[in-house]
Formats: sequence, structure tokens, C-alpha cells
Amino acid sequence: MNEQNRLLSLAKCFGRLFAKDAEKVQKKYMNIKILDSWLRDHLKTKATPLEIAEKLSLTSVSIERTEDYKNDKLYDIEVTTNRPDLMSVVGLARETSAILPQFNIAATFIPFRHSGERSDSRIPSTSLRAGDSGQARMTIINDPKLVNRVCAVVMEVKVKPSPKEITERLETSGIRSLNNLIDVTNYVMRTIGHPAHVFDFDRLESDKLIIRESKKGERIVTLDGKDHILPGGDIVAENGKGEIVDLLGVMGLANSVVTDQTRRILFFIDNNNPIRMRKTSMSLAIRSEAVQMNEKGVDPELAMDALQYGISLYKKIADGEVISEIIDIYPNKPKTTKISVSEEKINTIIGVQIPLKTAAKILSDLGFQVNTQGRTLSAIVPSYRIQDILLEEDIIEEIARVYGYHNLPSTLPAIGKTEPVHLSENPFFWEERVKEALKYWGFTECYTYSMVSEDKYEGPITEAVKLRNPLDEDRVYMRNSLVPSLLQVTVENRNRKQIKLFEIANVYAKKTNDLPFEQRMLAGVIKKDHASFYEIKGVIEQLFNELGITEYTFKKLSKGGIGADLYIAKKMVGEIEILDDNLIDFEIDFDALLKHVTLRKTYTPINKYPPIIEDIAFIVAEDILTGDMIGTIKEQNPLIKDVSLLDKYQNVRTFHIVYQDPEKNLTSSEIAPIREKLLMKLQTKYHASLKK
Repeated sequence: MNEQNRLLSLAKCFGRLFAKDAEKVQKKYMNIKILDSWLRDHLKTKATPLEIAEKLSLTSVSIERTEDYKNDKLYDIEVTTNRPDLMSVVGLARETSAILPQFNIAATFIPFRHSGERSDSRIPSTSLRAGDSGQARMTIINDPKLVNRVCAVVMEVKVKPSPKEITERLETSGIRSLNNLIDVTNYVMRTIGHPAHVFDFDRLESDKLIIRESKKGERIVTLDGKDHILPGGDIVAENGKGEIVDLLGVMGLANSVVTDQTRRILFFIDNNNPIRMRKTSMSLAIRSEAVQMNEKGVDPELAMDALQYGISLYKKIADGEVISEIIDIYPNKPKTTKISVSEEKINTIIGVQIPLKTAAKILSDLGFQVNTQGRTLSAIVPSYRIQDILLEEDIIEEIARVYGYHNLPSTLPAIGKTEPVHLSENPFFWEERVKEALKYWGFTECYTYSMVSEDKYEGPITEAVKLRNPLDEDRVYMRNSLVPSLLQVTVENRNRKQIKLFEIANVYAKKTNDLPFEQRMLAGVIKKDHASFYEIKGVIEQLFNELGITEYTFKKLSKGGIGADLYIAKKMVGEIEILDDNLIDFEIDFDALLKHVTLRKTYTPINKYPPIIEDIAFIVAEDILTGDMIGTIKEQNPLIKDVSLLDKYQNVRTFHIVYQDPEKNLTSSEIAPIREKLLMKLQTKYHASLKK
């Protein structure tokens, strides 16, 4: 939640995220709402809703809040992305039944049961056909590389509104109730934890479904009326006549969706390749709840439960009648994972002595098949956890969290021999130092997208790093400069009279047959009436002073325009650019800065001999850089300790020159030849003349 709030707050502050982008940020997080009465369909306990919320938050999912709903309680739950099994009532009930006993609260899980028979998993069928005993026939041809399991049945139904209980449970859960045919699919998904789909059987215009990869350029219209061009490689179903009727696992299509005239349905459960799900969803910018679950790997063992539960609901609320055999194509049954871990390792990692019997009970309540032999525990991972339980440490983590992190002692680690930490070697130290300095000088830090559109890319677009699967046309290329992004923020905040922004982030350059080259940059923008080059130049000079950088110069902008190139140790590292009278930007290679930063200070004793100070005015052409003239003056003699620009008016520049000798008092006669030398040099090099 903290990361979500941070991103959304930044969106409000800087206007960088449009409404659709903010919606995408929110949907990255798996949040569901469940009524307490729905949860108790599968959980028997005397625990109050507040007790359930508290105990789950301590050990499992985060219950963000509980809300009153009539005589019920509504849980607002944030589920971590590695636990799609908890995006369901049954999964949450099972988890809660394992956790409450750790707090001495009795709880029993009521699992879902159905009377349907599973297909023989020993036969990896790719095609099954309903038998002649039913009134409808259906053939499904599956590609096992794309879909792990397909369960389906044809039913006769009547379309009508859903019962009040189902409508309320769905809508409090954030799912809009439409009609009983569609509501059943959502109710099954929320209850069992497996997405489901329903077709109008007669609108398929065929008794065959062929599951295949899409071809690049094929067009579909999803049930929300949006037209999409498929990139290719998506999982689709066609009706045997060349017409695509479903984008499996992502969203149904308009040509097969149920309507008020629907009389026969194909109730369909498909368990798909999660990588394909993610790719299609990102390519087409479709973020349905079903695809968010599918891309994280839904347990295929739930598919038949989902089908049977849906059949029972259709019989109950849609006068449903099964008119075909049940199809179950199951080529990719999950492999069994068995993990063994010793009692000694469990207790060493957790830091407390947990009896092996207690550890075994915790895992058993979570659905693991557990066996203990001697001082070793062996656990067979349930199918709904095989995505995230892979190692001994994963098993130990399950034991620790259910046992309760709050029950573990707070002990500081033993301190052994440690090496001294040099802050100056840590790039994050310097990054924070720069951010703090700019903040106190009135700048506001920005976070902007690394992806930009073609018109925001600086330079030839052929040199850009292009995304294979961009979210939309505004996020196609990886940026090679931070400045366009900051200027966009400035435009979106144009009602502000003064803006001072900065960002430290990566830019990207193309590399042949390799990942792109990443380079960290520091960029800033100042927008104000009569913006001054010298203001931003002064900011950079003071910033270098903070970083211990002394050997730097400003030179004429090499790419043309008005501004200056910035050099450190004779190497160009950045630039300042004046865009107009009110807008100036700068961009510096931050990684190059880190090669010269230092905390080391050099002590120079106060000179006991007084300086001689002169202010000399020169008439010089406007295109001559002041920095170049200052550098030339300093080079003429070691006794010239400091040179600065005192005044500039039209073509006249007045320099403040300090002469000083650490060994003795200087006299006017000693200064005279130095002055003559620098006058000659400036006249020769810059055609400068002394103002009388």
C-alpha cells in the first residue's frame, strides 16, 4: 500500500499520470472485498470479524479495513501477488482456519465438495467430444502448450436477474451484477478462485472449438466493444470456420457473449499458460480481474471444482439443465513437489524452538501433506502453492508466519569483526546529498516515466531502444534524456508562475545484441519570469562545491543555441540550455560526477600578507564566453589567486582580480608586468581592448 500511495500522490503533485495511468498503477495490486457471511460459508468459527481481521493481518494477508454492511461486515483485503490462491473465499477460509488456532481460537475449514468425476489424468488428451447421450454435441481441440486444462459443458438456461444474496456479494466485492448467466462466472471465480467463462452456445454457430495461437494482425472485438489487432502468439479459440470467438483467459468477445435471448450456454473453464496471459494483457492493455489471476498461475486442480459449482448454480438460479457430457481435457497435471527439512534447520532459522509436531500441524492446516520421521519433516506442496513454495526456506517461512512473527524474540545479531564503511564509496550517499542540496535550494524532485513517445525522444528515432510490448503509443521508446519528461511536467503545471524541478534517473542507449546501456543522469528545469543563466550556473557551481569537485569549466554550447557545455577535468559531462526568456534546463552525467566527488578537505592557512585587488573593464564581443576569459586570466601567473565577473553591460565586462603572494607583500611594480601580460593575452586571443 505504501508504494501505491506514493505513486498516486506523485501523480497528483506533478500531473505525470493521467487517469488511465493511475488506474493501471492501482490494478497492479491484488485487492478484494469479501463479506464475512460469505467467508463463513467455508469457515466455522466463533471468532468475530475484528478478530479475524487482526489475526490475518499479523500472519497472512493485510486486512486494510472492515466496513459495516447492513448486518454484515465487509473485509477489504490486500493480497500479495505470490498468493493468487487467496483471491477467493475458499482460499481465505482455508488460510484463516489454519491461523486462528495459533491464537487459541477454534476454527474449521469447510472445503468445497462436488460429485463430479475427474478425467483420467493418465491420458493427456488434446481433444474430447461429448457423447451421443446428450442433446448437444461439443468438440474441443486443445493445444497443450497453450492451455493446461479445459473443462466445459453445454446447458439449457433461462436468463433472469440473480438472487439478492449473489447480487449483494458480488457488488460489495467490487463486481457489477449483470444477469444470472454472467454473475455465475464471477461468483464461481470469487468463491473457488478460478476464472470462468460462458458462451452463448448458439452464437458460436458451430459444435467445435479449436484452441490455437493467434496470427499477427488478426482482429477481434472484445465484449466491451473495443476493437483490437492481435500481435500474434495469443491464446484464442475459433469455431472451426475461421472466426475467433474467445480471447482465452483475458476477455470474452462480442460475437459470442450471452444476451437476453440466450437459451443455451457453453460453460467453460480454461487454465492457461500464465506467460502468454501476461504478454497478451500487456500488449492489448486489458487488465480484467480474470487475467490478473491467470497471469500469476491459477491451480488447474480447481478447474473441475469451478465447473461443478457453476453447474449447480445454473441449476439453482437459471433453471439450468445439462444437455451434454462434461468435457475435461487435462494434459498438464501439476507435478508433485516434496520438500524435506530438519527440525534443527527450522529452529536455527526461526530462532526459537518450535516442536516438530507443531510445525507439522501448521503445514497440515495450510493444506500440505506432512510426514515426520525422526527429527525431519517432509511436506508435499499442495497444487495451489507450487508456484511459490520451492525451497526449504519457503517451508520454514510458512511455519514462522503462522506461528507468528510477533512471537519471535527481538534479538540483535552478534557483532563480529566488521570492515569500516566508507560513505564516499557509496553512490546512494552522493545521490542523497545532491537531492538534499537541491531541495534546500528550492527544487522539487520528480519521478517520471522511463518510456516516452516518438515526439519526446531526443535524436534519431532509429537509435532509440524500442519496447516489444508497450502499454500504449505514448510509452514506446526508452528515453535517452530526462529533459523532455521534466519539460512535460512543466507544461502540465503551466498555471504556476515559478517552477524548479529536478530528477535523478536512468537514460538508455541501444547496444547491439544485448541489453541497453543504462546511464544515470541528473537534470533540472527552472521556469520563472526572466530566468537567468547565471542562476542555474550558480546552482551547479554550488552543487560541485558540495561534492568536493573543483576542476570544472563552462564552455560555449557545442550543439548550437544559447547556453554552455559543462566540463570536469577537461571532459564534457553536461550542458545548460536556455530555451527562452523564462525557461532554462540542465542535464549532467551523474555517473561521471561520481568519479570526481570527495569528502576530503584541504587546509589552506590564512595568508598573512594582504592581497592587491583590481577591477579591470574590457570591451569584448558578445559571443565570447566569460568563463573562457576567466580561465585565460588565471593562467597568466600563479600570483593571480581569484578572478570573478563583477559586472556586465552591453559589450563591456568588468573582472574582479585578486593578486596575492604567500611569502611577502606585493608592490604595484610587481603587479604591473602581470597586468600587461594578461592584457596582451586577452587582446590576442579574444580581441579584447581595455575600456578607458
